[in-house]
Amino acid sequence: MKKWLLLVVLGVVVLASFAKTPGEVEVGAVLRPALMRGLNGPDRKLSDFLGKPLIINVWASWCPPCIAEMGSLERLAWSVDGQYFNVIGISTDDYPERAVAFLQKSQATLNHYIDRQLELENMLGADRLPLTLLIDAQGRVLSKTVGAREWDSAASRALIRQTMRLPSAKVVLPRKSATPSVSR
Repeated sequence: MKKWLLLVVLGVVVLASFAKTPGEVEVGAVLRPALMRGLNGPDRKLSDFLGKPLIINVWASWCPPCIAEMGSLERLAWSVDGQYFNVIGISTDDYPERAVAFLQKSQATLNHYIDRQLELENMLGADRLPLTLLIDAQGRVLSKTVGAREWDSAASRALIRQTMRLPSAKVVLPRKSATPSVSR
């Protein structure tokens, strides 16, 4: 009897781990329209980002892994690769003032928005944080990554370029001058 009960409980846990959020847009599907409330800028519609690939990072100010990867997203956005896509953040904080305080403390330069009534959280499938989605220029979800990652690492940038079918990164080496400079 105990083994049977253990199997039932284990089955429920496994099924729950594959459960989708209500209204979740799965990989391969196009995101629905949504109005996003700006945390460090104006409100925007999700459709404003159509025409260029988009990276959406879903985070919360109380989430240590979210905070840990935030700097790498900033660096990615400002890297050479960043010219090919936009990067935005969406906070799932219940209290906007906490999200704003975190953004001010971290000196965030990316545009960040806050979810309204779980609309974006459910649509994006953010039942675990951080969640990062790669979206093509037409608004189709190409991939979802749960958990923190160094988004500006060579491996992550290669994954982004491959998934979004972007041009390969060009490495620009500094020119050698005729006279070597010596600093003391």
